[in-house]
Amino acid sequence: CFSETVVLTGTLQTMSRDEAKEKLEAAGAKVAGSVSKKTNFVIAGAEAGSKLDKANELGVTVLDEMTFIAMMENN
Repeated sequence: CFSETVVLTGTLQTMSRDEAKEKLEAAGAKVAGSVSKKTNFVIAGAEAGSKLDKANELGVTVLDEMTFIAMMENN
């Protein structure tokens, strides 16, 4: 379980954004709609847009979908 603030962006290949959000919330994460200094990490799927740019600008950790899935399996 983790209590991080997470933002989803782009299209995930293995699940819908709603499914990813449910998995994150079930693990204790807060899923936010926009990236801020309080964001712990961004999960970036294909065609990630301005949220990814904002994460890079703020120095927020960006995870790809496979890293996210591995992390969820280990929790």
